[in-house]
Amino acid sequence: MFRHLAAALMALAAVTVTVTPAEATPGLVPAADREVVFTADGTVVYGTLHVPEHRAGQRLRAALLLPGSGPTDRDGNQPPGSAPGTLAQLADALDGDGIATLRFDKYGTGRTGLGAYRDHPEELDYPAFVRQARAAYESLRDQPETDPHELLLVGHSEGAMTALLLGGTVRPRPAALALLQPQAIRMLDLVALQLKAQIAEATRQGQFTPEQQRTVNAAVDAAVTSLREHRPVDTTDLPAAIARLFEAFQGPNARFVLSDDAVYPPDTAAALRPGTKVLLTCGTNDAQVPCVTTNALTTALRHAHAGGPGRVTLPGVDHLLHDADHPDTLAPPALDALRRFARH
Repeated sequence: MFRHLAAALMALAAVTVTVTPAEATPGLVPAADREVVFTADGTVVYGTLHVPEHRAGQRLRAALLLPGSGPTDRDGNQPPGSAPGTLAQLADALDGDGIATLRFDKYGTGRTGLGAYRDHPEELDYPAFVRQARAAYESLRDQPETDPHELLLVGHSEGAMTALLLGGTVRPRPAALALLQPQAIRMLDLVALQLKAQIAEATRQGQFTPEQQRTVNAAVDAAVTSLREHRPVDTTDLPAAIARLFEAFQGPNARFVLSDDAVYPPDTAAALRPGTKVLLTCGTNDAQVPCVTTNALTTALRHAHAGGPGRVTLPGVDHLLHDADHPDTLAPPALDALRRFARH
């Protein structure tokens, strides 16, 4: 993104207050959003620090918000096609409990863009996103309003897996983790599960015969094995859309896919500090991360002696933390779980 080091250093100095309420409570510093800039692997990363209303000089609990997979920006959007605002809504919810939040434009999104990977995006792998998140955690730790001993990690979907990886390695260790609809099994296993569910539904609708369903399922399993063994995928028995997906996994995205798939989230739980408070949510209407996929991670957290509240099932809630009555905002069960986590 930046051609010269001087430009990058100038960007690092940028701190802009963008939101301030019209009226402040006497004796309190009003809530405000501030743009924060930090670096990760030579890339300038842009984010929003939200600071709730607080007493002057007070150090606040603070949460790093981590987005799900794909080109998801600091607000939890993938413009122009998807704008649920998940992370912005989480920041608003945590403000109610006096928790500051930092959310940022990860690689490929917003003001950050591809940064150092602009000329070779095929080299962007999952560990790069973890390092970027670590740099964000350190930036949050060093803000003048935050208490470095009361830091939280709040991750959605793939971001929850990133939170788990950070939770066992960053210093200081986080006081608590919220794993919201987490990627809790290996990536390609999750993809296979999702594809088989779609094929099952198509079979129920008469688009495939049961024999064709079995053939496609076997081809999906074979494709996953081929990817993991670094062999070309045979797409002969795959429907066109699924074939294109696996072809994309072998193209410029191959490095990211295989490095993400190498992580088995339950294994990462062992590195958490015993007693770390953990919330894990799963929604009964979440087709992307069904509750059953979180069983092994839930067990691993228990064996790691993580603190509560533990796994919380969210009735009627989908992957974006919405329900039928709240298609554009966080559903009440999700808000309730988040509040109990923040006040636990």
